Amino acid sequence: MSTGRTKRFPVQLNMYHHMIRNAFIGLMLIIAALFIGMSGYYVFEQMSWVDAFLNASMILSGMGPVTKLTTTAGKLFAGMYALFSGLAFIAIVVIILSPVIHKFFRKIHLESGQGGGLDYVVIYAIGNVSPF
Repeated sequence: MSTGRTKRFPVQLNMYHHMIRNAFIGLMLIIAALFIGMSGYYVFEQMSWVDAFLNASMILSGMGPVTKLTTTAGKLFAGMYALFSGLAFIAIVVIILSPVIHKFFRKIHLESGQGGGLDYVVIYAIGNVSPF
């Protein structure tokens, strides 16, 4: 006779596998976004690679530029890169956390029977229905 623990172990292992894979994908996307920023600062502002790395990493993390920009092309690039960085940050966080989010919604669906659990959660989150 099998217990619930033996059935759950492969599911947990599978989730950890997905989390590690998505963390790796997120890391690769961060490196790609950082390289785009470094290249732009290197080309448009003629910064050294170290200064370009510093500015790109600060904008990508939401802190803002460090070095004063002197060229119009550099300023335009910095503005577009800042907009790109905001969207990239949100997308990367969602990619990394998607296994956890998927497990949460799957648990809601399984606990509710055939379905309808998500509707209840959405209505409850809005505040129209009391859970008690």
